[in-house]
Amino acid sequence: MQDNFDSIISRNTLFWLLVTNATILFPLYSNATIWSIGICAICFVWRVGIYYGKVSAPPKLLVTTLALASAGTLSLVASQIGTLNALVNLLLLGYALKYIEMRQQRDVKVVVLVGYFLIAFAMLDNQSMLNTGGLLIVTAINTCVLISVYQDQAKRKANFSFAAKLVLQSLPLAILLFVVFPRLGPLWLSPNMRTAQTGLSNELSFGDISQLTRSDKLAFRVSFEADSAIRTLPNEALYWRTLVMEDYDGSTWRQHPSILQLQQRAFRQKPRRDLPSDSEPKWSYTIISEASHKKWMYGLDQAFSQESYIYELPDFRLFSIRPIDQRLSYRVQSYPNSVLDTQLSPEIRKINLSLPEDINPESRALAEQFVRSHPKPLDRAYAMMNYFTEQPFFYTLKPPRLGSEQIDDFLFENRAGFCAHYASAFVFLARQSGIPARLVSGYQGGEYNAKANYYSVYQYMAHAWTELWIEGKGWQRFDPTAMIAPERILDGFDATFDSQSSYLEFNNFSPLRMKQYPWLNEIHQQIASLDFYWSVWVLGFDEGRKQQLLEDILGNTNTTRIIIFMLVSLSLIGLMIAYYAGVFTRHSTPDVLVKYYNRICQRIAKIGVKRDKGQTTADFTHTVTQALQVSHPELVRQFTDFSNTFEALKYQPMTELERKQRLTHYRRLYLRLRFQSI
Repeated sequence: MQDNFDSIISRNTLFWLLVTNATILFPLYSNATIWSIGICAICFVWRVGIYYGKVSAPPKLLVTTLALASAGTLSLVASQIGTLNALVNLLLLGYALKYIEMRQQRDVKVVVLVGYFLIAFAMLDNQSMLNTGGLLIVTAINTCVLISVYQDQAKRKANFSFAAKLVLQSLPLAILLFVVFPRLGPLWLSPNMRTAQTGLSNELSFGDISQLTRSDKLAFRVSFEADSAIRTLPNEALYWRTLVMEDYDGSTWRQHPSILQLQQRAFRQKPRRDLPSDSEPKWSYTIISEASHKKWMYGLDQAFSQESYIYELPDFRLFSIRPIDQRLSYRVQSYPNSVLDTQLSPEIRKINLSLPEDINPESRALAEQFVRSHPKPLDRAYAMMNYFTEQPFFYTLKPPRLGSEQIDDFLFENRAGFCAHYASAFVFLARQSGIPARLVSGYQGGEYNAKANYYSVYQYMAHAWTELWIEGKGWQRFDPTAMIAPERILDGFDATFDSQSSYLEFNNFSPLRMKQYPWLNEIHQQIASLDFYWSVWVLGFDEGRKQQLLEDILGNTNTTRIIIFMLVSLSLIGLMIAYYAGVFTRHSTPDVLVKYYNRICQRIAKIGVKRDKGQTTADFTHTVTQALQVSHPELVRQFTDFSNTFEALKYQPMTELERKQRLTHYRRLYLRLRFQSI
């Protein structure tokens, strides 16, 4: 069909444009500024008015002025919202403004093309299974606009059905390209489209982690691999190391400046640690991290990763060269029995013994008592741990406020706090007593999904613990929380605190509420398992998984086999599309009206009246009337009515209701003529 670019837009196309506009803009609302949303809403309402004939299209000068003003404003705020967000907003505004000023079919095609770009942006921003399915539907709706341009008389249901078929027919080719084409590093696929950050921070004050216990957001999921030494671990072994805090100013813990500088140079220096001996036990697992928009990653001690974008820092953390701006899957190997730093450099020792001067005098005096009563560092550490059980300390999510002498107030006045309180006090006592110590923040525990064999770690599982350096043993984990609330470490967060007063208190629609209802929780677990598999096999489909899949299909993979595989697959896909397009259909299926008419003509031929080839319906009716009027008058009457109804249905314009009534009458006449005796 030849394009007529100057044709007026049909009403059917205008309808699909309204639907498409709403469905395309909705997934990107979180990336749009308030005034961009306002302009898009005004354009949509204006277009609705045009559709119902209440208003006319705006003058082009007005649209051009709005476009220039929008571009200028975006250039001024680009540094605040991010360059990519500014470009997305510019594209949204261009889409909306073009949407209200279009007058001809050439304009429709421009709007549809921009719509596909916006769908791609939405896909980059959120690649979850639910969002991907929704965007496929949006793609089909956007395609309906193009189809309606060429099939403006077709029903809307037929437009959408055709568009859905086109999208479904394109999926095999998309899957083939997804499997065969080289994989780019996942961090390079999606630039930063948002600036909001979630989860742990590189600064830790006493109340920070308790605030995270109000969040039901998923932090990451973990699946131990089949060839790993274990598939599940007890809760007390699940210490997910994230950040190490060594700098303390009396109120806030921070990463030391030397580590921050190393993180900034990581892209150039690519820090790596030496792998432990192969004879040591090793845990292999895959972590699927949710978007945190930060660079730190998660792992059990001692964690290593061979991913090109992950570096291993000397404080035994994993670090990404770019913020995690989308869901990300990466593989980790942990050596739980390896020693962390058998030797401690003078610089690191000094860092982990330093304390601000002239603060917390009572805590300093207590530390000196421990030195006198327990000269050996390890004995002293255990004695300080026991101190929390010997004194009336209390573990709570809502501790009382502390004064300027935070450690003194906590140890000798309030004696009530969360994990950060106990970890901070323990590190202060250890450093004052001469033992190098530091604070580690991360997550502790995990919710196991037995259906898909993975752990879910939520933000409310955030935790802080300590590490002390002991001669001959290296850095050793000491968790004072285990002394005050052992059930928190052994059985998890939910065994210690009421979910209704913590992470569900302000989350009325959280899916975690389904835990209270077994059958709803079963459904939630099934959906979560599907989403997990999507994350592993689609979002986590890296070069390693691609190579494994191709080897399962082709055996030994080489360039020749891959090319042959692609050619065969493309041929099969082409044949499938050709089949559905009707290329291989030799004879078109006859019209049901014609089929019924021919059957009755064949019956009449049995009594001696045959229809000549090429004879019109009216001529044959006249022939039947002359031949059978005397011998079969009732047959002639019914056949005449049958022929007239056939001609009306085939050639006369009529309303939908009239056509439905005529078609019913035609079928009744057919049944009478088909089965009555002649």
